[in-house]
Formats: sequence, structure tokens, C-alpha cells
Amino acid sequence: MKKEVISTDKAPAAVGPYSQAIRTAGDMLFLSGQVPLDPSTGKLAQGDIGEQAAQCCKNLAAVLESQGLSLNNVVKTTVFITDISNFARVNEVYKQYFKAPCPARSCVEVSALPLGAQVEIEAIAVA
Repeated sequence: MKKEVISTDKAPAAVGPYSQAIRTAGDMLFLSGQVPLDPSTGKLAQGDIGEQAAQCCKNLAAVLESQGLSLNNVVKTTVFITDISNFARVNEVYKQYFKAPCPARSCVEVSALPLGAQVEIEAIAVA
């Protein structure tokens, strides 16, 4: 199996033993979950969960752009949020980045996320 590690300095560096993304045979790209780290400062995006969700989407877009792709190439996302009552606010932001036909998606509440983030988004894209 072909497996290529994808990395860009336009998105936050991995904060653990994982890759930003992996490209496999068939041009599938598996993007690790992006928390709302600002790649220029290395700090969490300030503001509410909406601002954090926007930064997650920008980070996903940066990884995709490093491969000549965009959010339009995403076929599946998983959204992790620490408070399901923020679901509507995350949706408001999410739909600004993912246009119809929207990718398949799951959204789950989790007890905590790395670095105290309120939201994390992972994705699968096809070239």
C-alpha cells in the first residue's frame, strides 16, 4: 500500500505522534483532526466556539491546499465538540466552509479535547 505523509507549515504542527495527513493509493487523503490552533502563533484561536470552528476549517483548508485540493474535495468529516448545546453555532460556521453538495458528517460530544479546545474537525478527501 502506498502511504505518503503530508505536512505543511500553513497549518499547526502535530502536537503528538501523528501526521497532519496521509495520502493513500487511489488519491484518498485522510486528514488528522484539526484543533483551532493558529499556525502563526501556535496558540488556540480566541473567542467562542464559532471562532474556534472557523480556525479548524482554515487549518483543514491549509493542509488540502498544500496538495492542490480544497474543501470541495472533502467527502467525510467528523466534528468533535465539548458541549452539544453548541451544535447550532458550529453548524453556522461549518456551512460557510463546506458548500453543497456537503460532505457526509458525524458530530459527537466528547468530554475534552487537546489543549482545551472546544471543537476539533477531521476529514477525508479525494483528489
